[in-house]
Amino acid sequence: MITDPIADLLTRIRNASRARHEFVLIPYSKIKESLVTVLSAEGFIGEVKIVRNEKFPQLKVFLIPENSAIELVRKSTPGRRSYLSCSDLRPVKNGYGIGIVSTSKGLLITEKAIEEGLGGEYICEVY
Repeated sequence: MITDPIADLLTRIRNASRARHEFVLIPYSKIKESLVTVLSAEGFIGEVKIVRNEKFPQLKVFLIPENSAIELVRKSTPGRRSYLSCSDLRPVKNGYGIGIVSTSKGLLITEKAIEEGLGGEYICEVY
């Protein structure tokens, strides 16, 4: 049993990217779908599809070969949750990366969360 499914998702993407795989399959959940949708919209990964041909649905995440050095760092863990207010959110790597925050309006990158004045659980950083 996986105790931290988000860390598992980040590790699968990081490992598949470094191994230069074309895609990676990840067990489906709504939070994982939201997370990979944000990563895809920001250009860190390619297209995302939901595969429902088996007993359990899966996310098929296509990777971008040029992003083989992608860094995905989990910030909030089940044992130590990290919540930040809007005023505590900062740019990641001087604007070269993104932070993902779980807000009342869904998952947002730190830049959009600051614009909307929202804080929340600081899920991860990507650069």
